Amino acid sequence: MVKFTPTEIPDVVLVEPDVWQDPRGFFVETYHAGKYRAAGIGADFVQDNHSFSSVRGTLRGLHAQVHHPQGKLVHALLGEIWDVAVDLRPGSPTFKRWVARTLSGDNHHQLYVPPGCVHGLCVTSESAHVQYKCTDLYHPGDEIVVAWNDPELAIPWPVGKPVLNDRDRDAPRLSEILDRLQVWKVE
Repeated sequence: MVKFTPTEIPDVVLVEPDVWQDPRGFFVETYHAGKYRAAGIGADFVQDNHSFSSVRGTLRGLHAQVHHPQGKLVHALLGEIWDVAVDLRPGSPTFKRWVARTLSGDNHHQLYVPPGCVHGLCVTSESAHVQYKCTDLYHPGDEIVVAWNDPELAIPWPVGKPVLNDRDRDAPRLSEILDRLQVWKVE
């Protein structure tokens, strides 16, 4: 039976699917709408993404969209990642708190990151293939990026000098974009 465990941010859920293994390999059901809805993840997923990181220490994030916020169901197909979600919904009891879980091709765990959270990951294996389902389409002009090393968030990433692209390297601190997040305000 699939296990759904709320994290320290209750809307961020660790999913541990059933895995059937035998000498040939394994089979895992990576998504079942009815089971996920029954567990409180009633999202309608509209886009699947697959990223490949070819270097240990690659860090992607922290990303989100403001007016088209995406819930994400993330899992590593091959390799291992340290997956992070930060609650940036003003008024939320867990505002500015982060959670992280290790997702790998071996443990088959998934992390559901709800709309209103920024998401990031760090590759902790030699390389990693990551797939994630999204609840809204990608809108490049709507995206925000928060500095991965923002001292206000104090995320203890498992890498000292990550491999970053220019966008993530030059990302603003949360305090610089906080006014844009008022659309996510929780009453």
